[in-house]
Amino acid sequence: MTATVPSDSPPPPPISGPEDRVELAPGAAGSDSRFVNDDLLPVPVERRRWTTYNFAALWVGMAHNIPSWMLASGLVALGMDWKQAVFTIALANVIVLLPMLLTGHAGPKYGIPFPVLARASFGLRGANLPALIRAGVACAWFGIQTWIGGQGIFVLLGKIFGGWAEASRIGGQPWTLWVCFVLFWALELAIIYRGMEALRRFENWAAPFVIVGALVLLGWITWKAGGVGPLLDQPSKLGWGSGFWPVFFPSLMGMIAFWSTLSLNIPDFTRFASGQRAQIWGQSLGLPTTMTLFALLSVFVTSGSQAVYGVPLWDPVALAAKTDNVFGLLFALVTVLIATVSVNLAANVVSPAYDLANLAPKVINFRTGALITGVVGVLIMPWKLTATPELYIFTWLGVVGGLLGTVAGILIADYWIIRRTVLELPDLYRPQGRYWYTAGWNSRAVAAFVVGGVLAVGGSHSAPGKGPFPEDGLIPLLRPLADYGWAVGLGCASVLYVGLMWSARSLKPTGPTARAAGR
Repeated sequence: MTATVPSDSPPPPPISGPEDRVELAPGAAGSDSRFVNDDLLPVPVERRRWTTYNFAALWVGMAHNIPSWMLASGLVALGMDWKQAVFTIALANVIVLLPMLLTGHAGPKYGIPFPVLARASFGLRGANLPALIRAGVACAWFGIQTWIGGQGIFVLLGKIFGGWAEASRIGGQPWTLWVCFVLFWALELAIIYRGMEALRRFENWAAPFVIVGALVLLGWITWKAGGVGPLLDQPSKLGWGSGFWPVFFPSLMGMIAFWSTLSLNIPDFTRFASGQRAQIWGQSLGLPTTMTLFALLSVFVTSGSQAVYGVPLWDPVALAAKTDNVFGLLFALVTVLIATVSVNLAANVVSPAYDLANLAPKVINFRTGALITGVVGVLIMPWKLTATPELYIFTWLGVVGGLLGTVAGILIADYWIIRRTVLELPDLYRPQGRYWYTAGWNSRAVAAFVVGGVLAVGGSHSAPGKGPFPEDGLIPLLRPLADYGWAVGLGCASVLYVGLMWSARSLKPTGPTARAAGR
């Protein structure tokens, strides 16, 4: 699939495969190294082999992780009872599944990753804008997961050997914690360096082990509480009236935001699918069910901790540290390590690796992009993002959800409404083609992103002492929209983008007969 055709020559037509799957003819991508490398080219049809089971297993591996646990247990810490917390998470994952399936459709059909799909709407150069936003979020998540893993090592080994917490402090944290963080970070980078095949093999056995670990923790807290009853009897501090809804809606948006990252770059995975049925059924069976069941486990355990210790312990590492059994501590330590590595490498390395490769295909490949992710993940200082449930759910997830929802709205509107799922595959790699727009940028997509982003996150606010934003919001007029950031961003950006594209009459949802359309 080496590119040799000059950019001003008409490319060979794409080849249609089974189930309307399309691949590039040899040489059709052109030779411009600014937009082409082996990691960005479409996956050949014969290599699109992932089945329904593969996608369901992928979601099982990604959903069973410590931040997922902290989502549900954090809702209990904010005052919800177990029914309210599980309802919030289940609804959020059903909602976020829809854009996941819509953006994932382009993967099996064209075999392209997310940054290449974004070229259709933002332009060949403009696609770097959403790609870098998504890469930045993934780097932050990589840092958060790594920090949580390092904390797990620190807390659990500290319980075994003692004295670690009393070590002298650097940057407000014991130096022993920094050592654990760096060691865990280095372990992840060593696995990353071995490539995607090693990551896939790791995922195959990691998820069942983490499920067992969660069940063991549930059994232990049930025993400590004296039965299942105390886990279910903890009342809601919010009720179902005026105290509940102001917490519910921003929490719902935060839960949606948790996987809004994957709702953008899911083509990075679905490009390997054997067909649309595989990605649709695999994701539908894997995401909502797994997250809801894991939420049940976490809220039961957190409710039990409230019954046993008088306060809800939303961090499973802190809860596991309550035991004095050395075997139990070692088992919890291994579970934390496997759970964190499992999700971090699948959810937070694949995307930025492709996104950074899209930025400079000539010098950055998948492996280099993954290593850059590891470095940036530390520089973002993830220890500040998980300091409290308010900061984690409302500030971090709320802002991220608003911005990523805006990008998702543009991608979905472009692919499904403007183009009716018809892409000119060679032009996604060739300057001066259909998706070149003006100097490689589609100004209408940028305008929709800016407006949608401002509406989604411009009103971001924090309670006094609970976050970085003013109490009245960055833009006070937009404060009422901030609690619905993901929905506002997705809805406003998609409507504005379609309006701008149709009003300019620059694109029509046609096939290969009108190659000049959209320039």
